[in-house]
Amino acid sequence: MDVTPFLAVRPAPRVVLDQVAARGDQVRFRVRKPDGSWGAVTWAGFADQIRAVAAALIADGVEPGARIAVFGHNTVSWAAAALGVQAAGGVMVPIYPASTAAQAAYVLGHAACRAVFVGADLHARAAEAIAGLAHPVAVLGLDDEPAEAAAARTWSALVAAGGALDAARPATVDDRLAAIDLDRPGLMLYTSGTSGNPKGVPLTHRNVGVNGADWYASNAPLLALEDRDLLWLPMSHIFGWGELCSGNTLGWESWLASPHEAIALLPEVAPQVFMSVPAYWEKLARAMLAAPGCGVDDPDHRANRRRALAALTGGRLRFCLSGGAGLKLEIKQALHDAGVLVIEGYGLTETSPTLTLNRPEAYRFDSVGRPFPSVEVRLADDGEILARGPSVFAGYHEDPEATAAAFTADGWFQTGDIGRWTDDGFLQIVDRKKDILVTAGGKNVPPVNIEVRFVDDPAIERVVVYGDGRPYLVAAVWLAPTVAAVPAAEREAIAAARIEAVNAGLARYETIKKFFIVDEPLSVEAGTLTSSLKLRRKAVYQRHAARFEALYA
Repeated sequence: MDVTPFLAVRPAPRVVLDQVAARGDQVRFRVRKPDGSWGAVTWAGFADQIRAVAAALIADGVEPGARIAVFGHNTVSWAAAALGVQAAGGVMVPIYPASTAAQAAYVLGHAACRAVFVGADLHARAAEAIAGLAHPVAVLGLDDEPAEAAAARTWSALVAAGGALDAARPATVDDRLAAIDLDRPGLMLYTSGTSGNPKGVPLTHRNVGVNGADWYASNAPLLALEDRDLLWLPMSHIFGWGELCSGNTLGWESWLASPHEAIALLPEVAPQVFMSVPAYWEKLARAMLAAPGCGVDDPDHRANRRRALAALTGGRLRFCLSGGAGLKLEIKQALHDAGVLVIEGYGLTETSPTLTLNRPEAYRFDSVGRPFPSVEVRLADDGEILARGPSVFAGYHEDPEATAAAFTADGWFQTGDIGRWTDDGFLQIVDRKKDILVTAGGKNVPPVNIEVRFVDDPAIERVVVYGDGRPYLVAAVWLAPTVAAVPAAEREAIAAARIEAVNAGLARYETIKKFFIVDEPLSVEAGTLTSSLKLRRKAVYQRHAARFEALYA
């Protein structure tokens, strides 16, 4: 499609409000009702909620630049609250709904948020978070359900009050919107924090807008107006936020779903657009391959796989995106052979977020694509990926030391990732720079280089390699559920065989000499995964320190 009309940079709420004249009565969201049926929210209804939030916040004294948090699961009110904050000239600060009270407290305190919108099931956690803060934080409800810590206003009360104000004087919101400086922050997300406290990442309206324009230009062959998407990615994460804003720009009808029901809803919703983390693509591929007639020995397995995948997804998928982590090459290939191309790229919150992307007309499944038009990407002498451009943030909130450490002297952002270029200009990710192990023999070993070799193994869920400063490498092994149930001796033999096979392709100093099997799953609750489900390597090392060190006895 011709994406030229969508390349101009505008504040995110402006994008929605500008659509109302043409789309007012069309459906913007489909929302699941308690009885299982689907309700509809129109573009006009969504826009009214955004304006009402902005009017209410302005009346409460919210000034441009004020930071206001949103803490809840995906709902239309979440989206309206977030965009309403921005329409009032504020900075929206999302908090992952999986965050503990302590994690929420850190964000609210570090960002100095003056208010927080809270979902009903999170009021108790929010109250605990606010109790220990040095400054007051107003609580605003995202719904109308009663909560232990009663919100100052329920969602309906806030929207009614703000709507009345906006009806009486619409110029209040219009003037605040018109005064937004594109080079001022409109969004501040907190990085996952694989070590230490998370860092606040302020992104300007221009940062996000330029990245969005690059995204539309790069994906244009697969995009279309008024598509249907199944939106389950948390809008508190920049991946989910990006899907919401893309739908606002391209006139999509978004069907909201919770993470646990997304896969099951695909046949019913039959979206043309599906964005997801790798785990969901893997589930779809496994289900397809397990369907009758889809084994490689069946002479019609290719046609059968296409039919099976169509039945699993509703049969209309056109634009598919995977992000958040690397998707297994075998999964991408299996889905592509069945008629579905899954696009994958690379970026960070600090880069708004995308730096590189595979394109519909130019992709390599062993890469994360080529750089976006508006960014420059190069490799440092040690292979670290460096970036600069209008979608790269300016620095961390209230953290000059971290900001100084994040940029080179000549202004390139240091991603902390090690990469390499293919001969045809595609970027491949090798490792996280800070995760490189230096053995006692002085060998530098990126653990992910070894761990990634187990990614396509159906018997292995995860391998974490250990050995910094030690004479050789060892590993913790999490087995796949299908293998975890077999007798212990057999499990050991399976893991040993898999490790031996991988060792055969490694340099001697890279080989895993010993290992142990872990039964406890990695989880946010245990502290071994971040709230966005990334590995906390140091936490794994600490939690299993005795078992790792015992392998050197």
